[in-house]
Amino acid sequence: MDAAPLAHTSKGEVRGFRRGGTAVFLGIPFAQAPVGALRFAAPEPVDAWDGVREATTYGATTQRGDAGITLIPEPSVPGEATLNVNVFAPADAVPDAALPVLVWIHGGGFVSGSPASRWYDGDAFARDGVVTVVISYRLGFDGFGAIEGAPSNRGLRDQIAALEWVRDEIRGFGGDPARVTIAGQSAGGGSVLALMASPAASGLFRAAMAIAPAVGAVAGSTARRFADRVARLAGVSADRDGFAGVPEEHLISLQRAAQKPERGARVSGLTALLDDGLPLGPVIDGELLPRAPLDALAEGASAEIPLVIGSTDDEFTGLTARFRAVLRLVPVSLALAVLGLGRSRRRAYLERTRRRGAAAVLGGYASDRVIRVTVLRAARARAGAATWLYRFAWRSPSLGIAGHCLDVPFWFDHLDAEGVDRIAGETPPAALAAGMHAAAVAFARDGDPGWPAWDAATRRARVFGAAASAPAVETDAYADVAPLV
Repeated sequence: MDAAPLAHTSKGEVRGFRRGGTAVFLGIPFAQAPVGALRFAAPEPVDAWDGVREATTYGATTQRGDAGITLIPEPSVPGEATLNVNVFAPADAVPDAALPVLVWIHGGGFVSGSPASRWYDGDAFARDGVVTVVISYRLGFDGFGAIEGAPSNRGLRDQIAALEWVRDEIRGFGGDPARVTIAGQSAGGGSVLALMASPAASGLFRAAMAIAPAVGAVAGSTARRFADRVARLAGVSADRDGFAGVPEEHLISLQRAAQKPERGARVSGLTALLDDGLPLGPVIDGELLPRAPLDALAEGASAEIPLVIGSTDDEFTGLTARFRAVLRLVPVSLALAVLGLGRSRRRAYLERTRRRGAAAVLGGYASDRVIRVTVLRAARARAGAATWLYRFAWRSPSLGIAGHCLDVPFWFDHLDAEGVDRIAGETPPAALAAGMHAAAVAFARDGDPGWPAWDAATRRARVFGAAASAPAVETDAYADVAPLV
């Protein structure tokens, strides 16, 4: 029987386990537990340990309790040492093998999500010679709340601290700190764009993949107003001393209450959400995040970093499906007007959208405003920089659409993971997963996913899972969202 894999870090040795051709190390701390005096602090380096540390079970997660029914099974693991990483390396990798590294940042709207998901296990990447690191970061108000007397963007600081751990330690697992690609989906994709915009993250990665990026750039004034509302609900002052007395799980319930629109303000609340995004996420603080990520990209931030960016065709289209019967009675143009879309842009949008029926169009509009328009804006912002766009067009037989999260197991070539069949059906196309995964491997290895880059003249993108008669690379692939830019 093969011996359990050991890896050396500057803090001590860790022992993982073998799973087929993968050496797996789970729950390795990259920072001290963010509790007590460190609860609202920037991440602090972890202390060294004696002997060999067991790394065979997922570490504690910053997600607490039952996250409810989510598209990706992301378990919560209790415990205090929530700032940890999972590493997946080829079983035969030796220290200093200089293999490319993929660092994965999970999604969850910056309020939920967990690295303790089998969907994120890097077995297929290890099989193909890529070391995978899945990181955790503080969520919700603990991670991103604007707290007077506390450092801003604690969750983003955690992500940077995890990348610093990769820089300092990944050689011991066979990885090359000079060949790091960051990747994430949804809020994780938004985190990728925020890291590209943050001077503090400069030099920690050489390439980036933003999958269905939900840009979480919260204006400082918006973050402070939200913090004041949470403080009022808690009956404390909106500063570090006040929030320190609020237990973490109670603060989570208060942040949920604070996110609900006030009575009689549901439409305006929805419009504000579409216009301004979520109230919790990376905050434009003038320091760690000096400006909104897309503005920073337009000003040349990370212009030297190759970027793959794209989305599914119907990220949130399914949200309105259950209201199909009622929405049939609603004039779509009027509904879009109520949501703030002006007449000329509304006409252009309705002419270009592929969707039919009020429910699909309105759900699709949410998809486009929250995620898909970000893809096109990022490409335009990075004019002249190496940027590759894609669309995921395969329609799941379970969902009837190419919905949110559906593409994740294809990128990981992990269609056999628990729960994939729930959103992808019993027999999702293995060839599609193989092709997408190969593109991700090529990008991590070479900085080029293997299809033509975006340019302002052709505005082309790779289309994954399109009909056999459709081109694999489509010109003007995001034309349907252009009226919203």
